[in-house]
Amino acid sequence: MAAPHFLVHGKTDTVGVVVVEGIKAGQVLTGWVMEGDKTIKVKCLKAIPIGHKVALGDIKKGDAIMKYEHDIGVAVADIKKGGHVHVHNVKTKRW
Repeated sequence: MAAPHFLVHGKTDTVGVVVVEGIKAGQVLTGWVMEGDKTIKVKCLKAIPIGHKVALGDIKKGDAIMKYEHDIGVAVADIKKGGHVHVHNVKTKRW
């Protein structure tokens, strides 16, 4: 497998973390799901900076965001598969 564009730790994750620079809108990304050692593909809808997240499927407003098999917050807007997931559409549940 070529180097992945994003990483996913577990099967319950709803987002993958972008690990390369220069992701552009419309690009088909390859992700590595560590649990089960498999690859998946997602077409990104917008440019996504390194370290930010990509939605692995449609996420509804109010849904938990799962990253590294941990609940990291709640979607404050609907996010389409391939969408950019970051502070503009996710809020922590801590406050």
